[in-house]
Amino acid sequence: MPLASRSLIRLINSTLRTNTLVGFQSKCSASTQTTDLKEVLRELIPKEQKRVAAFKAEHKDTPIGQVTVDMIYGGMRSINGLVYDTSLLDPNEGIRFRGKTIDECQAQLPRVKGGEEPLPEGLFWLLATSQMPTQEQVDWVTREWNNRADIPQHVVTMLNNFPAQLHPMSQFSAAITVLNLNSKFAKAYSDGVSKSKYWEYIYEDAMDLIAKLPTIAAIIYRNLYRDGTAVGAIDPKKDWSWNFATMLGYDNKYFIDLLRLYLTIHSDHEGGNVSAHTSHLVGSTLADPYLSVAAAMNGLAGPLHGLATQEVLIWITKLVEKIGATPTDEQVKQYVLDTLKTNVVPGFGHAVLRKTDPRYTCQRDFALKHLPNDNMFKIVSQLYTVVPPILGGIGKVKNPWPNVDAHSGVLLQFYGLKEMNFYTVMFGVSRSLGVLAQMIWSRALGFPIERPKSLSTDGLMALVAAQKKAAAGDKPKA
Repeated sequence: MPLASRSLIRLINSTLRTNTLVGFQSKCSASTQTTDLKEVLRELIPKEQKRVAAFKAEHKDTPIGQVTVDMIYGGMRSINGLVYDTSLLDPNEGIRFRGKTIDECQAQLPRVKGGEEPLPEGLFWLLATSQMPTQEQVDWVTREWNNRADIPQHVVTMLNNFPAQLHPMSQFSAAITVLNLNSKFAKAYSDGVSKSKYWEYIYEDAMDLIAKLPTIAAIIYRNLYRDGTAVGAIDPKKDWSWNFATMLGYDNKYFIDLLRLYLTIHSDHEGGNVSAHTSHLVGSTLADPYLSVAAAMNGLAGPLHGLATQEVLIWITKLVEKIGATPTDEQVKQYVLDTLKTNVVPGFGHAVLRKTDPRYTCQRDFALKHLPNDNMFKIVSQLYTVVPPILGGIGKVKNPWPNVDAHSGVLLQFYGLKEMNFYTVMFGVSRSLGVLAQMIWSRALGFPIERPKSLSTDGLMALVAAQKKAAAGDKPKA
């Protein structure tokens, strides 16, 4: 990442740590006392609209970075070209959700009584409002999602008729797509609703969709891996993660807590990653949240995005098959070196991060507490020690440290969820929290359709040549 981009992100994070969004700071305002999320947003949105409008008017012509040819050919990496408020990825600190680190979220977000991990309902409130929620506000979100969780019969019928060979992610995105039959935003738009009201209907669709995703995912799981057994009913007294886990067929309290952690830390990763950017792009056309999230899920299904967890597990499984379940550090080192002759080590490195992913660290802490003697976890720990020095010694690897994918699969396997093709669906359930919270704000702030300018290779070459010629003409003659 260019130095200018790193400096900009550090400045942004420093500002977020000390100066949260105007209108969001007071913990004693009326909005923080009500438990109705829509009413809180109704109070916050006009303030933020005014703040953004004033900022745009004053700074609309202010440049914020430089684009190089390498950035263009490198997949637009490090180009500052999106506004995405719910999270920001710092190369040295990792993900911040509305300015809060993973550690801060774990410490401050409400939990269930007896639970050790934060509730995803609380994270959604934080993402949507930039306010740390109270227990009562989180309980309200839980009740709201439980009340909205019913799946239309035509979606259930479609899921039950899919061939067993169809990938879980294909089934997941298809089900989300056809849910748009009941989109409140699509109906309101068709009826000519005012632009100022768009966010309200996006909010309704977002709450409906998040509520339904665990049931859809559980139906897919049971159809494919549990002989089509019924998922059972939502328990209105239990939280979103508890209902998801039990519908999947898991009732271990530690697995349920792990799922709460998993759904929290996978929820968002700033706006430039494929799933978030896809939802942002498709949503900018005023496609409803169902169509936008379905598109995001299709992006998440790609092997360079959401499939990374299973690639790590496959690689570790092959390691065990070759050198045993309790290898020495020297054996692991040689296996890594052999891998690097033809491939990369999955789970290590990151496009932006330049340190160990905090999402990896919090999962490692969970494992040290609940499964310290598991052989697969011990191998993950060995890799944590062995791999970074090897990758760092190569000299070409900007980040030799592990990312979130290096750890999550081992935890899921330990508790019996071994069906790796399903992991991306779980990732998708979580990612819906971030992209839908952002979509509410994108429509509230009136973001336009996204339409960047592209260049042909010949056009880019001609542009660079013209710039070099112009620069040479500006130099004083000897």
